[in-house]
Amino acid sequence: MRRLSVLLAAPAVLSACAAGPDYRPASPAELGVPDRYSVAADQNRHEDLARWWERFNDPLLGQLVAETATTNLDVAQAVIRLRQARESLLQSRAGLLPSLSGSAGYSRNFNIRGGSAAITLPDGTVTNISRGTGGNFTLGADASYQADLFGGVRRTIEASRASKEASRFDYATVLIAQQAEIARNYVTARLAQAQLANARSSLALQDDNLEIAGFRVQAGLVSSVDQETARAQRAQTAATIPTIEANYNAAVSRLAVLTGRAPGALKEAMAATRPIPAAVTPVGVGIPADTLRQRPDVLAAERSLAAATAQIGVARAQLYPALAISGSIDTNATNLGNLADVISGGLFAGLTQTIFNGGRLRSQVRSQEAAAEGALLSYRSTVLTALEDVENAIVALDAAQRRAREFAVALDASRNSAILSRSQYRAGLTDITTLNQAEASLLSASNGLVQAQADQASALVQLFTALGGGWDAAAIPGGDTRDVPRITGSFPAVAPTDQTPQDR
Repeated sequence: MRRLSVLLAAPAVLSACAAGPDYRPASPAELGVPDRYSVAADQNRHEDLARWWERFNDPLLGQLVAETATTNLDVAQAVIRLRQARESLLQSRAGLLPSLSGSAGYSRNFNIRGGSAAITLPDGTVTNISRGTGGNFTLGADASYQADLFGGVRRTIEASRASKEASRFDYATVLIAQQAEIARNYVTARLAQAQLANARSSLALQDDNLEIAGFRVQAGLVSSVDQETARAQRAQTAATIPTIEANYNAAVSRLAVLTGRAPGALKEAMAATRPIPAAVTPVGVGIPADTLRQRPDVLAAERSLAAATAQIGVARAQLYPALAISGSIDTNATNLGNLADVISGGLFAGLTQTIFNGGRLRSQVRSQEAAAEGALLSYRSTVLTALEDVENAIVALDAAQRRAREFAVALDASRNSAILSRSQYRAGLTDITTLNQAEASLLSASNGLVQAQADQASALVQLFTALGGGWDAAAIPGGDTRDVPRITGSFPAVAPTDQTPQDR
């Protein structure tokens, strides 16, 4: 019994050691993360990004963005990929358990022709034997178990778990991207409405100018040049309207598709002209480490790195012996009542070790090590890109705000200039060219202001997205908040050591 206990305990002792490198945290400095952003921003507080779209105080925008999780088809595909990753983890966990199979059978012998036969014995005696019918019942069970001596199965589970967590963060990344895309197209649609209003307002003024020029030509006060100049200016303004209408239609159609509807489904809801969404600024961006803890693409890249690191152990475990244990139990009887009379069984345990395979297994180890190095570089690239996104969004928001202020001044001045020029033209104190220039400047300033307001809204959306969006780990379909890594002051990376089980 003592020897048997030692034999059974040996696999458990050996399996406590896993092949391949362990995954350890690396400091933000090793990933190139600075302490603060290099652009001017409120870095003393981190913004609460939950339902960021409600800050624009636009009910329709809020409704469209909020329903993204349930209507957007790209998000639905991300859910499918998450389900696949979850099933892969379940399949990997099954490798730690033995496999059992059972069998049952029944056979029956019967006469096809003749019920007896004459047989001559060695001593010359002739005897008759009867060939009767009969049945036979069999039951059996087989079990097999692959001992995880060097942690190959556990490394596989580790990789599958990390991949599943990466899929959860990929889902959040897709969700945030689609929410931002809806918000940007909504802003584009409202911008087109504002540009259409500006163009039609300018067109009405130019119709009036054309009429005045016609009266003055008829009165002999000016030549027909004024009338033709006014007609050309009006036509140029009218020519911009079809392009704006096409842009509006494209934005509204895109909004419908992004929410899982037919392209024309939102045209009625969007028909009423509303102002370009505006939110209260400034936004507290916090420090770079805050952003990286919130960005799902960064977290997904980190989990992909963890999975790639675990795959090194999976490949390295193939270099060591494998212990397989199998057993079977069978019974055979001519009727069901006698099945338990005779029971036989067998047990087998064996070790296998690859002796020569042309270097294939070691090449697989090196390949996985290269994959892990690539995953680390991808992770670092994602980190730096996330910081770049935040700084670009901060600068874009500041630039749009400054442009909006200047265009407001330009619009006020252009409006006054256009009023004075129109009065002077009516009184014959100026020419049509001066009036056209004043009104073209007014249209340009009006469009410049609404464009700056739209850029400001888009920059805010960009900033909210760059900071990590408003995703919630608990709201991920089938998600478990326990799967979310609690990253505090450091970020995981590949350990520099690559110890074998014997080294440990």
